[in-house]
Amino acid sequence: MRMIRPAFLVLSLMLLPLAALADLRLVMVEQPGCVYCRAWDDEISAIYPQTAEGKLAPLTRIQLRAPLPEDMQFDRPAGFTPTFVLLQEGTEIGRIEGYPGEDFFWGLLNQMLDARKPGTEAD
Repeated sequence: MRMIRPAFLVLSLMLLPLAALADLRLVMVEQPGCVYCRAWDDEISAIYPQTAEGKLAPLTRIQLRAPLPEDMQFDRPAGFTPTFVLLQEGTEIGRIEGYPGEDFFWGLLNQMLDARKPGTEAD
């Protein structure tokens, strides 16, 4: 019988919260020429990866007319751009349709993150 080394066990336990975070992602459905997508890019895209929200739910961009990647399941297709879909383990758990401006975007995103399924807390 092999013994588990204490250092390995400690490291494994420390990484558990990271595994819980890895299953969240924010998908931005966009299309060329979308003025609201450009506004989001101007106001948020540069800072998003550096925020707590961006670290909790990294951003993935997809095109409106492109086929949905196999590892993503939306409740319904995006009808216009931008549409932001919060995925947990590849399944939609919330969405923001359109870009309501910086202040509203952060509030709506945080509501979706707060309502996510148990087991994805950033403890």
